[in-house]
Amino acid sequence: MGRRTGWVLGVVAALVVAAGGGAWWVLARGDAEDDAARSALARYAAAWNGKDLSSVPFAATGAPADFAAAVKGLGGSTVTARPGALRRDGTSATASLDVAWTLPGDVPWRYSTPARLVERDGRWLVTGPDDGSRWHPSLAAGARLTLERTTPTRGDLLDRDGEPLMPQGTVHQVQLDPVQADAADAAAVEKVTGVRPGSVVEALAQRRRSGSQAPIPVITYRDSDYREREARLDAITGVIAPTATQPLGPTRTFGQPLLGTVGEVTAEVVDGSDGRYVAGDRAGVSGLQRQYDGRLAGRPGLVVRAGDTSVLEVAPTGGDDVSTSLDPTVQTAAEQALAESDLTVPGAVVAVDVRSGEVLAAASSPSNGFDRAITGKYPPGSTFKIASTYAYLTRGLTTPTSTVPCPRTITVDGRSFRNYAGESIPGSVPFAQDFAHSCNTAFISLSQRLGTTDLTEAAKALGIGAGWASTLGVDGAFDGSIPETRKGTDQAAAVIGQARTEASPLALAVMSGSVARGTYVPPVLVRSGTTPRPTALDGQAVAQLRAMMAEVVATGTATTLRGTPGGTVRGKTGTADHGVDEKPYTWFTGYQGQVAFAVLVEEGVSGGQTAAPVAKRFLTALADR
Repeated sequence: MGRRTGWVLGVVAALVVAAGGGAWWVLARGDAEDDAARSALARYAAAWNGKDLSSVPFAATGAPADFAAAVKGLGGSTVTARPGALRRDGTSATASLDVAWTLPGDVPWRYSTPARLVERDGRWLVTGPDDGSRWHPSLAAGARLTLERTTPTRGDLLDRDGEPLMPQGTVHQVQLDPVQADAADAAAVEKVTGVRPGSVVEALAQRRRSGSQAPIPVITYRDSDYREREARLDAITGVIAPTATQPLGPTRTFGQPLLGTVGEVTAEVVDGSDGRYVAGDRAGVSGLQRQYDGRLAGRPGLVVRAGDTSVLEVAPTGGDDVSTSLDPTVQTAAEQALAESDLTVPGAVVAVDVRSGEVLAAASSPSNGFDRAITGKYPPGSTFKIASTYAYLTRGLTTPTSTVPCPRTITVDGRSFRNYAGESIPGSVPFAQDFAHSCNTAFISLSQRLGTTDLTEAAKALGIGAGWASTLGVDGAFDGSIPETRKGTDQAAAVIGQARTEASPLALAVMSGSVARGTYVPPVLVRSGTTPRPTALDGQAVAQLRAMMAEVVATGTATTLRGTPGGTVRGKTGTADHGVDEKPYTWFTGYQGQVAFAVLVEEGVSGGQTAAPVAKRFLTALADR
């Protein structure tokens, strides 16, 4: 090869090397530009996740504020954004963001929106589309995303026949406009509505201090109650009363506090609902309406709008009904008995169906208190002698005809026990007469012959402390507590329903129902679709108890119930001490036909004088319906 040829090849080789190096430099620079654009895109997506775009480099000012305003209408919804594939063309690049919102109620909403970037002075900046908005492909520039909730149809609490106990009715939500009203108006509202004096005045003052213009909720009335006050409320400046619908019983007190109420959710409920509720929603706020709100309320629907365009619609899901065993006729009779008794102290009437063991009624007075009929815990006094007698009879310690003296007092381990009002029965007294006249000393004289678990087992056999509280369907239900006794005074007091024995009115009604049926069946109030199995009782002891419970009404401590409409009443009175200088709890429990029941009056003279008349009113009202 000649010198010239070698020179030419050398030049060619040098040019090839130079060209290759230039290509490498161009490619490397392109990769760097792509990486810079991708980094800017990733930063943009990450800022969406925090709903704060203030750290994103935008080509134009005002974008972070526009984003905040555009998504404000979605409330506390959370969002994540993931960058799609980047396509760069010189100093501009395009991509998409895959956006995923989680709306209230954990409703997902996903879409893709274009993303554009430009390079200026060595930096990649996010820019907007030629028209429209960066935040959603259907959103016009400057427009907003808004979220509307559509209310589902609420399920009903159903009675034993499948009819609503609280059908939907119109209510008026009385409120005070803090912009128009002054302190005199607030005081006038308090007077007309009867709410706590000073409460609306103070709420108005708080609104003024905070600058809030939100209406002050005062009280919610059913339509008939509102009409009685409408003219006086209309005369007060600033009063507004928007209408709504909510479940309502036939009367304001019907089924309260068991059934509960529906009302506007509080801020605390909203905060603890994980997005299920927002301000202004209505939900169960007490009783079964609250306990079963998750089933009754259903799920709200959602409509998301981009400006005026609907971009997401989720239909509401109606709530499910909750079936109960309550009988409106029996419930009304129970409430009528409490009302007609003009009680100045708390009381309760509860009834169960003898055949099925299902709860027919649970009435508590006052109706704005707690559900004492089902959740109350009280010493049962001499009503517990039904269980004590079952223990005595099944363990062979006595019979109805056995002689068991009834002296005025009896002493156990140095403690003296006496009968009500210091009474006694002279002569040879058959145990059936001791039962009818509720002789404490006769019962106590047999107490030390019982084993320490005998009372617990006898009470459980009849349904007290039998474990049904967890299956009744009512939160806080109390089925009774009859602990193992200690020999001596503890066991002596326990047989007469004192010491550490406790029961609810429902527990005593279950006991009476067990005697009437001859088997123990766990009670049910909220139906679950399963039928409880009965447990047989001692047939002879039950028959003897029935006869003695009839004698209580015929000749004993509850003669006020003689001649009650509806047939023979069998039962037992009770008077339970519960503190020094405190008036006793007074009781009557029993059954008539297929209805077993219990009555409690928290302060009275005796079961026969105070509680038995309430029972008679209940049975009379029931017979009249």
